[in-house]
Amino acid sequence: MTLRKYFVLLMVIVFGSIGDSLLKRGMKDVGAIDVHHLSHVFAALANPWVLLGILSLLIFMSSYMTALSFADLTFVLPATAIGYVFMALIARFGLHEFVSPQRWAGILFIVLGVGVVAGGPSRTEHPPAAPSPASDAQERP
Repeated sequence: MTLRKYFVLLMVIVFGSIGDSLLKRGMKDVGAIDVHHLSHVFAALANPWVLLGILSLLIFMSSYMTALSFADLTFVLPATAIGYVFMALIARFGLHEFVSPQRWAGILFIVLGVGVVAGGPSRTEHPPAAPSPASDAQERP
């Protein structure tokens, strides 16, 4: 994989974590909302933290789609799981939330599981495409 592809994966990890954190920060200001009161849901869109979170998640989604265009889902999804670690760190130190030892243990298990999956075979590096039968027929005299 090229440096550009690693950068795209890094953007997926960073902007997903930041976007979720910004949404959480904004929703602290907005307070509890209920989908049965759609006006409250739309009012939350006026909060600048929520808007920044949405923008970050749009960048995440475009980066994620880019990553899926050049790599297998079974490679991209585990590669982005490190975002759980970033999310827990942001929650603990940025949002001042308590992260219990059980949650840290769960994150550790996820990271270890991702390590097992990442160590398996991957088809992300695709071999060159074989010529199609239609192109063979055109080359015959």
